[in-house]
Amino acid sequence: MGIGWTELLVVFCVVLLFFGAKRIPEVARALGKASREFKKARDSVVDEVRDSVDEPKKETDEEKKAGQQDGKKQPSPEKQLPDYDKKDE
Repeated sequence: MGIGWTELLVVFCVVLLFFGAKRIPEVARALGKASREFKKARDSVVDEVRDSVDEPKKETDEEKKAGQQDGKKQPSPEKQLPDYDKKDE
């Protein structure tokens, strides 16, 4: 149940009467430019979000590699618990 040929013809006639034959190409160009600008802005926002999500992952990967290169195994934060068994003397 989409738009049929009759509905498209009626819409085109209304646009033609409203804007005139000379202005239709100008309106179409303006709509095309606006659509391109919107897509560029959307893509840049999506890229920024992806970069911000990937950035912490890269940092942790780099930290792991640096720890392995030092030859020292760095304990995970969960294993670094305070030693309460020792008594202060």
